[in-house]
Amino acid sequence: MTFSVTVVVPAHNAARTLSACLDSVYAQTHRPHQVIVVDDGSTDATARIAERYAAGGGPAGSPAGGPPCELIRQWPNRGVSAARNAGIAAATGEVIFFLDSDEALTPDSVANALEILEKDPECGCVHGVISPEPLFDDGPVERYRVLHAHWWRVRGAGVVETAFFAQAAVRREVFERIGGFDESLRDSEDLELSDRLAPHYRIVLTDRVVAHHDEVERLGPLLAETYRRALVLVPALASARRGGRRNLTANSPASVATAAFTLAALPLAGRWPLLPAAGLAAFCAANAGLLRFAARRHGPAFAPYAAGVHFLVVGSLLTGAGVGALRMLLPGRQAAPQAAPPVTGERN
Repeated sequence: MTFSVTVVVPAHNAARTLSACLDSVYAQTHRPHQVIVVDDGSTDATARIAERYAAGGGPAGSPAGGPPCELIRQWPNRGVSAARNAGIAAATGEVIFFLDSDEALTPDSVANALEILEKDPECGCVHGVISPEPLFDDGPVERYRVLHAHWWRVRGAGVVETAFFAQAAVRREVFERIGGFDESLRDSEDLELSDRLAPHYRIVLTDRVVAHHDEVERLGPLLAETYRRALVLVPALASARRGGRRNLTANSPASVATAAFTLAALPLAGRWPLLPAAGLAAFCAANAGLLRFAARRHGPAFAPYAAGVHFLVVGSLLTGAGVGALRMLLPGRQAAPQAAPPVTGERN
């Protein structure tokens, strides 16, 4: 059996990366049946770039060719959940392969995902890992970011209870059964859908599906992004626990605990300077595997740099999660939607 595949690329102001993303789609060893770009309220050249792929089916001069790229335009910006739902509604393939517009797949990724789905009828979703090399190398912050993303995903490869849809193949029947993405969420939409998916289908995380990712390259925006995403982390984890499931996490409990200890000890540094120092040493020990990996990829001098940035990232994560937990306790807070959202969309 050979599945027909619709590739859905949600895109918002993705002019920098969209060509590389679509080039990788049309270079797949398993040719897609359909390619859809959902332009989610972009104000740059995103739509014009997608339109260049609409006429000839793939980049100019591509020997592989493929179906013309179909463009769906949404206005105003509605978020990645709404963009993916619009792609689902327009898809005709038996399998929908989601690919974020700031990523480029390795050539065998779609074929490998389909092979896993074909061999396991109970598997509803196959998702992949981030390459340890960025799509565009913009400096040490981005190198750290993709290294960490690669490291924790590869360590978690196998049957899991969480899906991340930046590079993921999903059987069409999944959405017919459980509904689409929750359009009220702009973060943690992956975790919310995983809560509905995991009770019915097997989810596989594999290192045979690989995407080069164009990550944030400056420390300030990286910490701000981590804080913002962590605001909904506690409710998402609580929901999974209530369902008896365990989410994939990017940081080990030991890493989070030692970072929390170190931050708590910092105000005491004047009186007990060894206390935060001991916490930092414990944090590095908890992340020894990641730091060794960083040293192998970029040299020994990169490891202490990666340790420092990683500590700041985990600190931002803890701060965001703490604020999110406090918000849960505030009177009048809104509960997360419980109903599965519909899959709708308009084509232009």
